[in-house]
Amino acid sequence: MPPIVLVPGLLCTSEVFAPQVAALWPHGPVTIASTLEGRTIAGIATAILDVAPPRFALAGISMGGYICFEIMRQAPERISRLALLDTSARPDTPDQTAQRRSLIAQASQENFEALLTQVYGAILHPAHQGDPVLRAINVRMGLTVGIEGMARQLEACIGRSDSRPSLPGITVPTLVLVGDSDPLIPPEHSREMAAAIPHARLVVVENCGHASTLEQPEAVNRALIEWFID
Repeated sequence: MPPIVLVPGLLCTSEVFAPQVAALWPHGPVTIASTLEGRTIAGIATAILDVAPPRFALAGISMGGYICFEIMRQAPERISRLALLDTSARPDTPDQTAQRRSLIAQASQENFEALLTQVYGAILHPAHQGDPVLRAINVRMGLTVGIEGMARQLEACIGRSDSRPSLPGITVPTLVLVGDSDPLIPPEHSREMAAAIPHARLVVVENCGHASTLEQPEAVNRALIEWFID
């Protein structure tokens, strides 16, 4: 089986995929990419490709999905399978860009840990917002990325390309997964992607917000294993 490269999302470290590494490792070597190099989505993708195996299965969550689209544009021949978790092929709307710039401004003026706690509470399913373990993981990841890293990642997201035109050209086995209550990526965006990518499989995870790999790890693991070994 080919190696697997997992790409974290905004303000995430390898910890966002901790439950998946254990589940996927029996099926092939797993690498978690760094998103801390490069100031654009294209630059981050290039840095990942520079150290990635010659050919590999690729999965990304949220911002990691944006990076996966760019990796597919830069080196489609190196990708054997693609999984897009809680992400969108659409570019930023003006409102989204304004929200990202507001976060950058707040991070320079307010307590960063308090801001992270507020942000992560807003992305989780209502049933999970009070989970102290989930909140601690997300805050810890954000503190590791840091204010400067967050600002760089947010600007990269703002400047990303519209990936919708390239969706019909994706020919590798593709999984599109989203939480049923994802407040950032409406499930209809995932349905749009799955409909446009030939033979893509759509999975909507129940009782789940934006952080699917941590909120509902068993459901995500099942979907990823089926995607990888099918």
